[in-house]
Amino acid sequence: MRILITNDDGINAPGLKVLHAIAIEIAGPEGEVWTVAPAFEQSGVAHCISYTHPMMIAEMGPRTFAAEGSPADCVLAGLHDVLTGSPPDLVLSGVNRGNNSGENALYSGTLGGAMEASLQGLPAIALSQYLGPRTRDLDDPFEAAATHGAETVRRILAATPAVSTDYGLFWNVNFPPVPADAVLGLRLAAQGKRRNTSFSTEPHLSPSGRRFLWIRGGDQRAPATPGTDVADNLEGYISATPMRADLTAHDVLPDLKDAFA
Repeated sequence: MRILITNDDGINAPGLKVLHAIAIEIAGPEGEVWTVAPAFEQSGVAHCISYTHPMMIAEMGPRTFAAEGSPADCVLAGLHDVLTGSPPDLVLSGVNRGNNSGENALYSGTLGGAMEASLQGLPAIALSQYLGPRTRDLDDPFEAAATHGAETVRRILAATPAVSTDYGLFWNVNFPPVPADAVLGLRLAAQGKRRNTSFSTEPHLSPSGRRFLWIRGGDQRAPATPGTDVADNLEGYISATPMRADLTAHDVLPDLKDAFA
């Protein structure tokens, strides 16, 4: 199997090393793992692409490239430059430092890389490691992802239905904020929404007196609907959420048809 990996934390991020080990195990001894990752951190860029300016790409080592762009850019570079004529069988994105459960998925560059792969017609899985008090003092905060990542990917690949639609499936996987031996299992989950919390801004003054705004994250332990990714992760379960790039609110279309007749 040929696998392309990327992330949004950057080419030197520790989570990318964890993902590379997962990909090596999945690819097998006869397989190949190719890395095209951002040269610098790209957290929070979602599905952004560098449409109005070029990006530099540099070979950092065997089958390893850094691109001055977003995760979606890196997938495009991997498919249409690095691996031209030899497309991968699978694209993996992550392992993100921090969760992409709930509303975080909408901002996530990790998910953006997987979404672009899906738009290009390839199976894709984004993987993220939820962090919290129980991972803070671990020697490796990615312990749960490193231990359970390969088996999780295998189970998802085996379960993914072979359905042909305009917008194919990609997967959002989040490992819970617990040590590896405390993971309770894998659950299929819908995307949740943390209640009464959201991103906001926090003002700061620079040494020169200029006023700047930092983006401030919401409470990552705020409750969400039971059975969703956030709730499952906080209970100690790995969540796997099938997604599509189709943003249509299909559930309300029938109710709105008369109004637009």
